Amino acid sequence: MSSPAAEVRAEPSYAAGPSEPALLDETIGANLERTVARFGDNDALVECATGRRWTYAEFDAAVNEVARGLLGLGVAKGDRLGIWAPNRAEWTLVQYATAKIGVILVNINPSYRSHELRYALNQSGCSTVISAAGFKDADYRAMLTEVGPDCPALSRIIYLGEQTWQDLIAAGADQPETAIAEALAGLTPDEPINIQYTSGTTGYPKGATLSHRNILNNGYQVTETIGFTDADRLVIPVPFYHCFGMVMGNLGCTTHGATMIIPSEGFAPDAALSAVQAERATALYGVPTMFIAELDHPDFADYDLSTLRTGIMAGSNCPIEVMKRCMNDMSMREVSIAYGMTETSPVSLQTLRDDDVERRTATVGRVHSHVEVKITDATGATAPRGEPGELCTKGYSVMLGYWNEPEKTTAAIDADGWMHTGDLGVMRADGYVNIVGRIKDMVIRGGENVYPREVEEFLYTHPDISDAQVVGVPDPKYGEELCVWIKLRAGAEPIDADALKSFCSGQLARYKIPRYVIITDDFPMTVTGKIRKVQMREESISRLGLQPAPETA
Repeated sequence: MSSPAAEVRAEPSYAAGPSEPALLDETIGANLERTVARFGDNDALVECATGRRWTYAEFDAAVNEVARGLLGLGVAKGDRLGIWAPNRAEWTLVQYATAKIGVILVNINPSYRSHELRYALNQSGCSTVISAAGFKDADYRAMLTEVGPDCPALSRIIYLGEQTWQDLIAAGADQPETAIAEALAGLTPDEPINIQYTSGTTGYPKGATLSHRNILNNGYQVTETIGFTDADRLVIPVPFYHCFGMVMGNLGCTTHGATMIIPSEGFAPDAALSAVQAERATALYGVPTMFIAELDHPDFADYDLSTLRTGIMAGSNCPIEVMKRCMNDMSMREVSIAYGMTETSPVSLQTLRDDDVERRTATVGRVHSHVEVKITDATGATAPRGEPGELCTKGYSVMLGYWNEPEKTTAAIDADGWMHTGDLGVMRADGYVNIVGRIKDMVIRGGENVYPREVEEFLYTHPDISDAQVVGVPDPKYGEELCVWIKLRAGAEPIDADALKSFCSGQLARYKIPRYVIITDDFPMTVTGKIRKVQMREESISRLGLQPAPETA
């Protein structure tokens, strides 16, 4: 007969967040107008590179100007509008203008090249693209000219800062004064308003479709967790095309009447530090590599960061020494760690303002308000706390689905509404969660998610490659780098890293181009014929003389 002690079962790995603060039951546009009515004289948006700034009243007027222009051009509710640009004030104006009239904004990664651009525009059915002429060494105009004929739904391209942008604004001149209010009145919180492409293991990105309710509330809840008020001023060096920038950043600010500060078009540590000092910022966002670059800047000690109070670090685990320096040397005593994925708007777990350093470095936090999380074992049952399994989330933040891909949606969200993240997590006794691995071989390079299958599918188009398998290997700067194992076709000349980079350049974003190349005759296989990527990764580390990444605490 078993003893009573032996019959005690571990608490299950399940947690439900609190029901406060209440969810916002409104659209993004309605929420913005409510904020404008309360905080019209507050700074809404500051663009450091140009010196432009808007109060909330001025920002709303500029948003309405863009929205009227879109209506004047015939862009209507439910249409898809792609935005392809680095962080500029106009990106934010377009974000809120489309939200006010029910146009679905399609975020296009500034690092995309023609191969990825063509797919995103066609898969989403974009009728309009608002684009920068280019960014860094990427010629957006040339790529849009190249892929445009292959995109039958695309009817207009508008370039920021050029005549077509002026034409957009002018197109709204004949719209009635009531046009915006009428469009806004026809929207509901549960309707789709945003599509964000997240790379998939099937070789092509999937368009996570998000509603007003999804992203408005997630931005609000994230910044509520770090104590935002209308007095906060947030420097946003993370990209707007990603949820970190447009949801946790922009919507996090506008739901509170706080200030959005754009330090530069792309991340630059000196620009971020200068923005904090010049604008007396209270908060700063970034992935760990960004904070490391700021802390290691040769002039770091010369910047006055004393106004900082909080911020969010996300994208990958934070080293404990980096966390300590953020809290002490950057004055970010209340900095928070957040975990999420595009499909969950994005945040499901977050540390609290007063959590100790251990929780902020060994975990990704506790469950968000109005969200449920659980860890499941291989059978789908909820695992006991302390045991690893797949992290699943449920609640208002789960996406509507993948755009026009019902089968992939069903594979990701089960019949009970649980989003299966594909991440391996452990829920501790205190309810905090640690991410210990990834089920689907995803590589995180400098905060960017890279799915090997997408890169592999593109490499199959190389005339000399018969097969390619991509794995992540440790890297001291980016966390992980890509290594590709290649089987060559008979008679083909060997391919080195430089040749592969040349082939991928202009077609794949730089962070997706493998740094290392291993030519092989065979891949490590299981007895059932499956590729053993774990073994490939171990062998890659050994062959390349790399140092294995430290184990997660």
